[in-house]
Amino acid sequence: MPGAQKNYICMPTYYPINQTINMKLNQTTLDKLEDILGESEYVVRYERGNFQSGWCLLESRRIVVLNKFLNLEARINTLLELIPQLDIQFDKLTHHSQKVYEEVKKLSLTPAE
Repeated sequence: MPGAQKNYICMPTYYPINQTINMKLNQTTLDKLEDILGESEYVVRYERGNFQSGWCLLESRRIVVLNKFLNLEARINTLLELIPQLDIQFDKLTHHSQKVYEEVKKLSLTPAE
């Protein structure tokens, strides 16, 4: 369609993050990060496709697509990079997710060493 608005963003993943992370790089941490997105009405999907980046955001549908071939550490680092850029609805998060979200936000504000 000529003149159609682009409603998705795909970005490369730059990992590992250079800052010190107070979270362990394990499945529990990945689950916590996915919970933040889920509670903010984002759907997280792991797909393979023609995109070369670590993630793709379908803005109008609030879908985050991560490259299914990323390992656990890369998935966590990708979400740590992505979450601060999204419209997270803090009031909809559970108390536990709010604490994790605050930690993620602090990490994003810390300059790389």
